[in-house]
Amino acid sequence: MQFPKVPVIVGGAVIAAASVGLIYKLGSSHAHAESAASAQEAKPGEAKSGDPLAADKVELNATQLKAIEVGTAENLDFSLQRTAVGSIDFNENLAVQVFTPYQGKIIKAYAEIGEMVEKGAPLYTIDSPDLVQAESTLISAAGVYELTTAALARAKDLFATQGLAQKDMQQAVSDQQTAEGALKAARDAVRVFGKSEAEIDAIVAKRKIDPSLVVKSPIAGRVTARAAQPGLLVQPGSAPAPYSVADTSRMWMIANVAESDSPLFKTGQDVRVKVMAFADRDFSGKISVIGETVDPNTHTVVVRSEISDPKHELRPGMFATYVIHTGAPLNSVAVPLDGVTREGDGTMSVWVTGDRRHFTRRSVTLGMQQDGFHQITSGLKAGETVVTKGAVFMSNMLNANQDS
Repeated sequence: MQFPKVPVIVGGAVIAAASVGLIYKLGSSHAHAESAASAQEAKPGEAKSGDPLAADKVELNATQLKAIEVGTAENLDFSLQRTAVGSIDFNENLAVQVFTPYQGKIIKAYAEIGEMVEKGAPLYTIDSPDLVQAESTLISAAGVYELTTAALARAKDLFATQGLAQKDMQQAVSDQQTAEGALKAARDAVRVFGKSEAEIDAIVAKRKIDPSLVVKSPIAGRVTARAAQPGLLVQPGSAPAPYSVADTSRMWMIANVAESDSPLFKTGQDVRVKVMAFADRDFSGKISVIGETVDPNTHTVVVRSEISDPKHELRPGMFATYVIHTGAPLNSVAVPLDGVTREGDGTMSVWVTGDRRHFTRRSVTLGMQQDGFHQITSGLKAGETVVTKGAVFMSNMLNANQDS
């Protein structure tokens, strides 16, 4: 008995078809795998997802490279320093309140606030009754001296011809000497008011009282305050002073430093002061006084520095900060501020490259920040090539690639 051949042929066709289908499926799967692998090839500006370190790597194309700057990490000297905040004030050792030496009424005021005056420049004039009294005494003493001097001359003539007794001659000499002493004392009394010898001689010669007393600046400097006005009655030491003058070429910077930092500050140390009005430059000075007590509320110590200001630019009350070097400089690897970025987890990182196209993110430890550079204490060596500007751009590129 023979089996029909058709089913065998059909079965063979089924098997053949199944075989072809299997081959097609395998081929299709292989092609899909190759396509997927090809799709995973990184394009410029993207990380390779198959690379276990791809999370920290970025490749940039020519256009993207224009957004950054690359340079070599070098060693720089970082100064050990401390900062403090405070304010500018007048140098009280170079500031004076110009009081009137005697009671009187102001006749005229000459200088305005902010005006620069020389030593000896007139500030104001007063009409002083004390000066009137002193000049009256001077004129009287001068008259007596002239009379006694003339009497002595006549006595000498008479005595020479034996027309005058010895005792009368001695009396004439005594009277003249007494008058001379009184005149000298009267001149000294007027001189105390600031009158010159020429002015005193003029008063004596003209027999005319000059009640005006010119009060002059005892120092060269800037007029910092004025209370003087015509008609104002003034007395010695009575506040407020008609004028205040200060030498503003040397100012004070008074700062409060932390108690823990106070041992680092020494008198004579150099300081660099900055104020907001002139933020682009420093004012130099030296520490002059360190307070002896600690504020129990703030635990700070007052440190006073004398600041050089030859152009008279600083003003009392200006907010100021200063930097002081407290030790020898440290030579460390440095990267510009724009070459360092803070990551989301708080770590600091730089971008290192070997060919200036492929970049690897690297965590670093920062130290001081000075003159536009970060001190790198670990994670980077001098001579390595890093991104010096555009670190934030690099991190953004990496984050964008990871999100895509």
